[in-house]
Amino acid sequence: MAIASLGYVVAQTRDTAAWRDFATGVLGLMEAPSPTPGGIAFRIDDRPFRLLLEPGAREGFVAAGLECATETIYAATLRQLRTAGVAVTEASAAEATARATHALARCADPDGNTVELYWGRFQDYAPFVSSAGISHFVTGDMGMGHVVFPTTKLAQSHNFFATLLGLHDTDQVTLKLSPEPDDPGLTVRFLHADNPRHHSVALAEFPQPSGLVHLMLEAATIDDVGRAYDRALRAGAHISATLGRHANDRMISFYVRSPGGFDIEFGCEGWQVDWSKFTPTTSLVDSIWGHTWNFGGA
Repeated sequence: MAIASLGYVVAQTRDTAAWRDFATGVLGLMEAPSPTPGGIAFRIDDRPFRLLLEPGAREGFVAAGLECATETIYAATLRQLRTAGVAVTEASAAEATARATHALARCADPDGNTVELYWGRFQDYAPFVSSAGISHFVTGDMGMGHVVFPTTKLAQSHNFFATLLGLHDTDQVTLKLSPEPDDPGLTVRFLHADNPRHHSVALAEFPQPSGLVHLMLEAATIDDVGRAYDRALRAGAHISATLGRHANDRMISFYVRSPGGFDIEFGCEGWQVDWSKFTPTTSLVDSIWGHTWNFGGA
């Protein structure tokens, strides 16, 4: 499998102060030195950063960093993309170092979502100390968490991530939007990397102006999640989904709107799957309980 995990997410912002307040005050992340002048970075484990905010003229998603386990796999993945006609730009050594990687390349999926492929981890071994008392985040070889990309070209996007990048199907959720029998519904496809996390990438069949539907962070305990939920409410942040447990990955979580316009799913108890005993499925509901959705708001 080409992709080992989701390594990091990069977003753009006009307001680093708003992101600092949100990331430390609500999510409980640890601010870290930014490799980008004028930017701001946050860590959730022993990596130098997992979330990087670069200064820019807009608010929104920039790129997701997907880790290749070895240099050989990285090189083979770039060759496969180019053979398929995908434009790939290899970053300079300085850019790769700024991302805390050994080598870095960029490409876009069929909807224009930017993916940064890399190999080689930098670690500074400094302890993670949560700004809000989070016990710890579930990362390690499972990576940062997961991202959900918007797509209006579901079949083509699935081919890009599954065939060209080597992610594997986990399952899909198809939700009916009306009681009409011929309603095709809305589909989200979930793909896993080479680790036990239920999915590292998902593809949601609708557009999203911010460029990303959501980023998931997995905390260690339900108390971590509940306290973060309380902090979000006290801060007056927009709650895109109340507390609930998803059906497919079993995550207990809530969704809160970030300053970048995309949501953060903050959860715990995600299913770590034994892939040798798993059969891809289709779920007809998104949650077992909870998760009352409210996509409006700032």
